Amino acid sequence: MKSENGDADDAIVQLIGGARHRVSVALSGNEEQAEAVSKALLQRSKTTKDTLAVRFLCTPKALETRLIQSVAPHSPGWEVRVIEDHLVEALVVDGKTALVHNGPRSAEGHIVTLEDPAAARTLELLLAGAWRRAVLLKDYLRLGGRLRTDLGQRILERLCAGCTDAVAAREMKVSLRTYRRHVAEIMRDLGASSRFQAGARAVELRLLPECA
Repeated sequence: MKSENGDADDAIVQLIGGARHRVSVALSGNEEQAEAVSKALLQRSKTTKDTLAVRFLCTPKALETRLIQSVAPHSPGWEVRVIEDHLVEALVVDGKTALVHNGPRSAEGHIVTLEDPAAARTLELLLAGAWRRAVLLKDYLRLGGRLRTDLGQRILERLCAGCTDAVAAREMKVSLRTYRRHVAEIMRDLGASSRFQAGARAVELRLLPECA
């Protein structure tokens, strides 16, 4: 795809314009790509009254794009989840057609269109698997502070490992009272009623992928 000739952007507009039920989008953080998808979706919404189900699977870098920051949160039927895995930019429409980018936008011939329904469906299933492992955007943003600090990560590791408070405090070289205060704050952030539930919730939200 070459950005100067707009071939990829035209392909995105065509695919999304023809969507009937659902669109799955994988975004790695390319602003131009996100903008092309955003324009195509908004253009479709102006010409079609039916609501399209749209899933955005994003890397943390993709959260910086205007599409995810400003457009998606206010669009009915659009959902955003975040995953820390590597993602290839991709677009799947109704499980029948797909567009995959296997290089930077400036590269020659890096756009691949899948018109074979079986291949497109396989890609959609792969994205669905990643979607199940991903974290809801609101949870990712809510938990992005204390729980992703070095201290938060060290405490989560011990909760996942099932350490007692006394052992964990000793390993971290803090007082038992201080450790328990931090644990109470983390449990509140996670909405957990027990240390076991907090550890399980951390794994569920992929706050500690190595524990998963």
